[in-house]
Amino acid sequence: MAPSIYIDPSQIFRKLSLRQRSVLRLVVKCYIETAGPVGSNWLKKKYNLGMSSATIRNDMNELEALGLLDHPFTSSGRIPTKLGYQAFVSELMEAAVISADERELMHREMLASMQDTQLLIRESSKLLSRLARLLGVVLSPEINHGVLQRIEIVRVSSETLMFVISVQGGFIRTILLQLATELKRSQLDELVTLLNERLAGLTLNEIRRTCVPRFLDVTGEETGLIQLVVDRSFDLFNESPESRLIQLEGASHILSQPEFADSAHMRELIELFDDGTSIVRMIEQSSAAENKLSGQANIQIGIESGRYSSGKLSIVSAPFIRSNLQGMVGVIGPTRMNYARAVALVEGMATLMSAPGSSKHFA
Repeated sequence: MAPSIYIDPSQIFRKLSLRQRSVLRLVVKCYIETAGPVGSNWLKKKYNLGMSSATIRNDMNELEALGLLDHPFTSSGRIPTKLGYQAFVSELMEAAVISADERELMHREMLASMQDTQLLIRESSKLLSRLARLLGVVLSPEINHGVLQRIEIVRVSSETLMFVISVQGGFIRTILLQLATELKRSQLDELVTLLNERLAGLTLNEIRRTCVPRFLDVTGEETGLIQLVVDRSFDLFNESPESRLIQLEGASHILSQPEFADSAHMRELIELFDDGTSIVRMIEQSSAAENKLSGQANIQIGIESGRYSSGKLSIVSAPFIRSNLQGMVGVIGPTRMNYARAVALVEGMATLMSAPGSSKHFA
Protein backbone atom coordinates (compact mmCIF):
# COMPACT_ATOMS: atom_id res chain seq x y z
CA MET A 1 0.00 0.00 0.00
CA ALA A 2 1.39 3.39 -1.02
CA PRO A 3 1.93 5.82 1.86
CA SER A 4 -0.84 8.39 2.20
CA ILE A 5 0.04 12.04 1.73
CA TYR A 6 -1.24 14.37 4.43
CA ILE A 7 -3.16 17.40 3.18
CA ASP A 8 -3.87 20.20 5.64
CA PRO A 9 -7.67 20.73 5.46
CA SER A 10 -7.32 24.32 6.72
CA GLN A 11 -5.33 25.29 3.61
CA ILE A 12 -8.09 24.02 1.33
CA PHE A 13 -10.80 25.45 3.55
CA ARG A 14 -9.40 28.97 3.15
CA LYS A 15 -10.07 28.70 -0.59
CA LEU A 16 -13.81 28.21 -0.08
CA SER A 17 -16.44 30.89 -0.38
CA LEU A 18 -18.94 31.34 2.44
CA ARG A 19 -21.58 29.64 0.30
CA GLN A 20 -19.33 26.63 -0.39
CA ARG A 21 -18.57 26.34 3.32
CA SER A 22 -22.28 26.29 4.04
CA VAL A 23 -22.89 23.62 1.40
CA LEU A 24 -20.04 21.47 2.77
CA ARG A 25 -21.35 21.77 6.32
CA LEU A 26 -24.87 20.77 5.29
CA VAL A 27 -23.71 17.84 3.14
CA VAL A 28 -21.66 16.44 6.05
CA LYS A 29 -24.49 17.05 8.51
CA CYS A 30 -27.07 15.36 6.27
CA TYR A 31 -24.84 12.40 5.49
CA ILE A 32 -24.19 11.84 9.20
CA GLU A 33 -27.95 11.79 9.78
CA THR A 34 -29.05 9.67 6.80
CA ALA A 35 -26.03 7.57 5.67
CA GLY A 36 -27.16 8.29 2.11
CA PRO A 37 -25.65 10.44 -0.66
CA VAL A 38 -26.87 14.03 -0.52
CA GLY A 39 -28.31 15.57 -3.70
CA SER A 40 -28.65 19.23 -4.60
CA ASN A 41 -32.45 19.12 -4.98
CA TRP A 42 -32.91 17.44 -1.63
CA LEU A 43 -30.54 19.92 0.05
CA LYS A 44 -32.44 22.87 -1.45
CA LYS A 45 -35.82 21.60 -0.25
CA LYS A 46 -34.66 20.61 3.23
CA TYR A 47 -32.89 23.87 4.11
CA ASN A 48 -34.57 26.48 1.87
CA LEU A 49 -31.14 27.84 0.93
CA GLY A 50 -32.43 30.58 -1.35
CA MET A 51 -30.39 29.37 -4.33
CA SER A 52 -31.09 27.14 -7.28
CA SER A 53 -30.31 23.43 -7.46
CA ALA A 54 -27.87 24.22 -10.27
CA THR A 55 -25.94 26.64 -8.05
CA ILE A 56 -25.77 24.08 -5.23
CA ARG A 57 -24.68 21.43 -7.73
CA ASN A 58 -21.90 23.68 -9.04
CA ASP A 59 -20.66 24.25 -5.48
CA MET A 60 -20.71 20.50 -4.91
CA ASN A 61 -18.65 20.02 -8.07
CA GLU A 62 -16.09 22.52 -6.79
CA LEU A 63 -15.97 20.81 -3.40
CA GLU A 64 -15.47 17.47 -5.13
CA ALA A 65 -12.65 18.89 -7.28
CA LEU A 66 -10.93 20.00 -4.06
CA GLY A 67 -11.21 16.49 -2.60
CA LEU A 68 -13.78 17.38 0.06
CA LEU A 69 -16.71 15.47 -1.43
CA ASP A 70 -17.12 12.36 -3.56
CA HIS A 71 -19.94 10.49 -5.25
CA PRO A 72 -20.25 6.71 -4.78
CA PHE A 73 -21.60 6.16 -8.29
CA THR A 74 -22.51 8.13 -11.43
CA SER A 75 -25.38 10.61 -11.07
CA SER A 76 -25.58 10.06 -7.31
CA GLY A 77 -25.53 12.68 -4.61
CA ARG A 78 -22.34 13.54 -2.75
CA ILE A 79 -20.76 12.08 0.37
CA PRO A 80 -17.91 13.53 2.47
CA THR A 81 -14.35 12.29 1.97
CA LYS A 82 -11.88 11.87 4.80
CA LEU A 83 -10.55 15.34 3.96
CA GLY A 84 -14.11 16.68 3.96
CA TYR A 85 -14.73 15.31 7.44
CA GLN A 86 -11.44 16.80 8.63
CA ALA A 87 -12.37 20.23 7.28
CA PHE A 88 -15.82 19.94 8.87
CA VAL A 89 -14.45 18.91 12.27
CA SER A 90 -11.72 21.54 12.38
CA GLU A 91 -13.57 24.47 10.82
CA LEU A 92 -17.34 24.01 10.67
CA MET A 93 -18.51 21.79 13.51
CA GLU A 94 -20.62 23.42 16.19
CA ALA A 95 -20.13 22.32 19.79
CA ALA A 96 -22.74 19.92 21.15
CA VAL A 97 -24.25 20.29 24.60
CA ILE A 98 -24.90 17.30 26.84
CA SER A 99 -28.38 17.40 28.31
CA ALA A 100 -28.90 18.00 32.02
CA ASP A 101 -30.28 14.45 32.43
CA GLU A 102 -27.21 12.97 30.75
CA ARG A 103 -24.85 15.03 32.90
CA GLU A 104 -26.67 13.89 36.02
CA LEU A 105 -26.48 10.26 34.88
CA MET A 106 -22.74 10.54 34.23
CA HIS A 107 -22.17 12.16 37.63
CA ARG A 108 -24.14 9.50 39.45
CA GLU A 109 -22.65 6.48 37.66
CA MET A 110 -19.05 7.68 37.86
CA LEU A 111 -19.25 8.82 41.47
CA ALA A 112 -20.36 5.32 42.48
CA SER A 113 -17.22 3.85 40.85
CA MET A 114 -14.66 6.52 41.70
CA GLN A 115 -12.94 4.65 44.54
CA ASP A 116 -12.34 1.48 42.51
CA THR A 117 -10.23 2.19 39.44
CA GLN A 118 -10.88 -1.16 37.77
CA LEU A 119 -14.63 -0.74 38.25
CA LEU A 120 -14.38 2.84 36.99
CA ILE A 121 -12.75 1.66 33.75
CA ARG A 122 -15.45 -0.97 33.18
CA GLU A 123 -18.41 1.25 33.98
CA SER A 124 -17.17 4.29 32.07
CA SER A 125 -16.84 2.31 28.81
CA LYS A 126 -20.35 0.88 29.28
CA LEU A 127 -21.91 4.27 29.98
CA LEU A 128 -20.07 6.00 27.16
CA SER A 129 -21.18 3.32 24.70
CA ARG A 130 -24.75 3.62 25.88
CA LEU A 131 -24.89 7.40 25.53
CA ALA A 132 -22.96 7.68 22.25
CA ARG A 133 -24.41 4.54 20.62
CA LEU A 134 -20.85 3.74 19.57
CA LEU A 135 -18.07 1.45 20.79
CA GLY A 136 -16.94 2.75 24.18
CA VAL A 137 -13.25 2.17 24.86
CA VAL A 138 -11.06 2.83 27.88
CA LEU A 139 -7.32 2.19 27.95
CA SER A 140 -5.91 1.88 31.46
CA PRO A 141 -3.01 4.15 32.40
CA GLU A 142 0.51 2.95 31.71
CA ILE A 143 1.77 2.14 35.19
CA ASN A 144 5.52 2.27 34.51
CA HIS A 145 5.57 5.80 35.92
CA GLY A 146 3.34 4.81 38.83
CA VAL A 147 4.47 4.59 42.44
CA LEU A 148 4.64 1.13 43.99
CA GLN A 149 2.27 0.89 46.91
CA ARG A 150 2.85 -2.70 47.93
CA ILE A 151 4.02 -6.11 46.73
CA GLU A 152 2.10 -9.22 47.75
CA ILE A 153 3.26 -12.76 46.95
CA VAL A 154 0.96 -15.77 46.88
CA ARG A 155 2.11 -19.36 46.34
CA VAL A 156 -0.22 -20.94 43.79
CA SER A 157 1.61 -24.26 43.52
CA SER A 158 4.74 -25.94 44.88
CA GLU A 159 6.94 -24.13 42.35
CA THR A 160 4.86 -21.14 41.26
CA LEU A 161 4.49 -17.77 42.94
CA MET A 162 2.05 -15.04 41.97
CA PHE A 163 3.42 -11.52 42.47
CA VAL A 164 0.75 -8.85 42.95
CA ILE A 165 2.16 -5.39 42.20
CA SER A 166 -0.14 -2.66 43.58
CA VAL A 167 0.46 0.85 42.25
CA GLN A 168 -0.96 4.04 43.74
CA GLY A 169 -4.27 4.91 42.14
CA GLY A 170 -5.74 1.42 42.45
CA PHE A 171 -3.84 -0.21 39.56
CA ILE A 172 -2.72 -3.81 39.96
CA ARG A 173 -0.36 -5.96 37.91
CA THR A 174 0.05 -9.70 38.47
CA ILE A 175 2.73 -12.02 37.16
CA LEU A 176 3.59 -15.67 37.77
CA LEU A 177 7.22 -16.72 38.41
CA GLN A 178 8.79 -20.08 39.14
CA LEU A 179 10.70 -20.71 42.40
CA ALA A 180 11.65 -24.31 43.16
CA THR A 181 12.48 -23.69 46.83
CA GLU A 182 9.72 -24.53 49.29
CA LEU A 183 8.92 -21.51 51.47
CA LYS A 184 7.36 -21.49 54.89
CA ARG A 185 4.68 -18.89 55.44
CA SER A 186 6.86 -17.09 58.00
CA GLN A 187 9.78 -16.94 55.52
CA LEU A 188 7.54 -15.58 52.77
CA ASP A 189 6.08 -12.92 55.06
CA GLU A 190 9.56 -11.84 56.16
CA LEU A 191 10.83 -11.56 52.59
CA VAL A 192 7.73 -9.67 51.43
CA THR A 193 8.28 -7.20 54.27
CA LEU A 194 11.88 -6.70 53.15
CA LEU A 195 10.84 -6.12 49.53
CA ASN A 196 8.27 -3.53 50.54
CA GLU A 197 10.71 -1.74 52.86
CA ARG A 198 13.21 -1.37 50.02
CA LEU A 199 10.88 -0.71 47.07
CA ALA A 200 7.55 0.79 48.17
CA GLY A 201 7.30 4.48 47.33
CA LEU A 202 9.47 4.22 44.21
CA THR A 203 8.15 4.36 40.66
CA LEU A 204 8.32 1.13 38.68
CA ASN A 205 10.85 2.79 36.36
CA GLU A 206 13.07 3.63 39.35
CA ILE A 207 12.81 0.08 40.65
CA ARG A 208 13.92 -1.40 37.33
CA ARG A 209 16.91 0.94 37.18
CA THR A 210 18.06 0.54 40.79
CA CYS A 211 16.87 -2.90 41.90
CA VAL A 212 20.33 -4.51 41.87
CA PRO A 213 22.13 -2.03 44.17
CA ARG A 214 19.20 -1.89 46.57
CA PHE A 215 19.74 -5.53 47.55
CA LEU A 216 23.55 -5.84 47.37
CA ASP A 217 23.73 -5.96 51.16
CA VAL A 218 21.32 -8.90 51.40
CA THR A 219 23.57 -11.92 51.84
CA GLY A 220 22.95 -15.45 53.01
CA GLU A 221 19.33 -15.44 51.84
CA GLU A 222 18.89 -19.14 51.11
CA THR A 223 15.42 -19.23 49.56
CA GLY A 224 16.51 -17.46 46.36
CA LEU A 225 13.43 -15.23 46.38
CA ILE A 226 15.31 -11.92 46.61
CA GLN A 227 17.69 -13.00 43.83
CA LEU A 228 14.67 -13.98 41.73
CA VAL A 229 13.17 -10.51 42.18
CA VAL A 230 16.49 -8.86 41.24
CA ASP A 231 17.02 -11.10 38.21
CA ARG A 232 13.45 -10.69 36.97
CA SER A 233 12.96 -7.04 37.93
CA PHE A 234 12.43 -5.99 34.31
CA ASP A 235 9.56 -8.46 33.92
CA LEU A 236 8.08 -7.77 37.34
CA PHE A 237 8.10 -3.98 37.22
CA ASN A 238 7.50 -3.33 33.54
CA GLU A 239 4.22 -3.05 31.68
CA SER A 240 4.34 -3.66 27.95
CA PRO A 241 1.72 -2.03 25.69
CA GLU A 242 0.20 -5.46 25.05
CA SER A 243 -0.48 -5.97 28.76
CA ARG A 244 -2.38 -2.73 29.31
CA LEU A 245 -6.02 -3.26 30.16
CA ILE A 246 -8.43 -2.23 27.40
CA GLN A 247 -12.15 -2.24 28.03
CA LEU A 248 -14.52 -2.36 25.04
CA GLU A 249 -18.29 -2.09 25.23
CA GLY A 250 -21.00 -1.77 22.61
CA ALA A 251 -19.64 -3.49 19.50
CA SER A 252 -23.24 -4.10 18.39
CA HIS A 253 -23.71 -0.36 17.92
CA ILE A 254 -21.06 -0.33 15.16
CA LEU A 255 -21.99 -3.65 13.61
CA SER A 256 -25.55 -2.38 13.08
CA GLN A 257 -24.37 0.61 11.01
CA PRO A 258 -25.03 0.42 7.23
CA GLU A 259 -21.32 0.96 6.46
CA PHE A 260 -20.62 -2.52 7.80
CA ALA A 261 -23.54 -4.40 6.25
CA ASP A 262 -21.11 -5.96 3.78
CA SER A 263 -19.94 -9.29 5.17
CA ALA A 264 -16.27 -8.63 4.38
CA HIS A 265 -16.30 -5.31 6.24
CA MET A 266 -18.17 -6.87 9.16
CA ARG A 267 -15.67 -9.73 9.38
CA GLU A 268 -12.76 -7.29 9.32
CA LEU A 269 -14.38 -5.29 12.10
CA ILE A 270 -14.99 -8.35 14.29
CA GLU A 271 -11.37 -9.43 13.83
CA LEU A 272 -10.26 -5.96 14.90
CA PHE A 273 -12.35 -6.12 18.09
CA ASP A 274 -10.81 -9.49 18.90
CA ASP A 275 -7.31 -8.03 18.51
CA GLY A 276 -6.86 -5.86 21.60
CA THR A 277 -3.27 -4.99 20.70
CA SER A 278 -4.33 -3.28 17.46
CA ILE A 279 -6.91 -1.20 19.26
CA VAL A 280 -4.34 -0.21 21.90
CA ARG A 281 -2.06 0.99 19.08
CA MET A 282 -4.93 2.92 17.49
CA ILE A 283 -5.76 4.68 20.74
CA GLU A 284 -2.10 5.43 21.45
CA GLN A 285 -1.62 6.80 17.92
CA SER A 286 -4.63 9.01 18.39
CA SER A 287 -3.25 10.37 21.69
CA ALA A 288 0.23 10.86 20.22
CA ALA A 289 -1.13 12.79 17.25
CA GLU A 290 -1.51 15.88 19.42
CA ASN A 291 -0.27 16.73 22.89
CA LYS A 292 -3.66 17.09 24.52
CA LEU A 293 -4.44 18.25 28.03
CA SER A 294 -6.43 16.00 30.34
CA GLY A 295 -10.05 16.00 29.21
CA GLN A 296 -9.36 17.53 25.78
CA ALA A 297 -10.51 15.40 22.84
CA ASN A 298 -8.53 14.35 19.80
CA ILE A 299 -10.30 13.21 16.62
CA GLN A 300 -8.72 10.66 14.30
CA ILE A 301 -10.71 10.16 11.10
CA GLY A 302 -10.59 7.18 8.75
CA ILE A 303 -8.07 5.14 10.72
CA GLU A 304 -6.05 2.40 9.07
CA SER A 305 -4.01 0.17 11.34
CA GLY A 306 -2.56 -3.30 10.98
CA ARG A 307 -5.07 -5.69 9.46
CA TYR A 308 -7.78 -3.01 9.48
CA SER A 309 -7.37 -1.08 6.24
CA SER A 310 -10.81 0.02 5.03
CA GLY A 311 -10.58 3.46 6.67
CA LYS A 312 -14.26 3.36 7.66
CA LEU A 313 -13.65 3.98 11.37
CA SER A 314 -12.87 7.08 13.39
CA ILE A 315 -11.75 7.54 16.99
CA VAL A 316 -12.63 10.35 19.37
CA SER A 317 -10.48 10.05 22.48
CA ALA A 318 -9.26 12.10 25.41
CA PRO A 319 -6.70 11.52 28.16
CA PHE A 320 -7.71 11.14 31.78
CA ILE A 321 -5.40 11.31 34.80
CA ARG A 322 -5.49 9.03 37.84
CA SER A 323 -2.76 9.42 40.48
CA ASN A 324 -0.58 11.27 37.92
CA LEU A 325 -0.92 8.38 35.45
CA GLN A 326 -2.51 8.94 32.05
CA GLY A 327 -5.10 6.64 30.51
CA MET A 328 -7.37 7.17 27.53
CA VAL A 329 -11.13 7.16 27.17
CA GLY A 330 -12.98 7.39 23.87
CA VAL A 331 -15.38 6.06 21.32
CA ILE A 332 -14.83 4.22 18.05
CA GLY A 333 -17.43 4.50 15.34
CA PRO A 334 -17.99 4.92 11.62
CA THR A 335 -16.50 7.98 9.94
CA ARG A 336 -20.13 9.08 9.67
CA MET A 337 -20.42 9.47 13.45
CA ASN A 338 -21.84 12.57 15.13
CA TYR A 339 -18.44 14.07 16.02
CA ALA A 340 -19.77 17.01 18.01
CA ARG A 341 -21.75 14.79 20.38
CA ALA A 342 -18.91 12.27 20.60
CA VAL A 343 -16.48 15.05 21.59
CA ALA A 344 -18.85 16.39 24.26
CA LEU A 345 -19.40 12.94 25.80
CA VAL A 346 -15.74 11.87 25.68
CA GLU A 347 -14.47 15.14 27.15
CA GLY A 348 -17.10 15.00 29.87
CA MET A 349 -16.20 11.41 30.74
CA ALA A 350 -12.46 12.13 30.78
CA THR A 351 -13.03 15.07 33.13
CA LEU A 352 -15.13 12.96 35.48
CA MET A 353 -12.57 10.15 35.54
CA SER A 354 -9.63 12.45 36.21
CA ALA A 355 -10.37 13.74 39.68
CA PRO A 356 -12.04 12.59 42.91
CA GLY A 357 -15.26 14.46 43.43
CA SER A 358 -15.05 15.46 39.80
CA SER A 359 -18.74 16.20 39.55
CA LYS A 360 -17.69 19.67 40.66
CA HIS A 361 -15.47 20.03 37.60
CA PHE A 362 -17.96 18.92 34.94
CA ALA A 363 -20.79 21.27 34.05
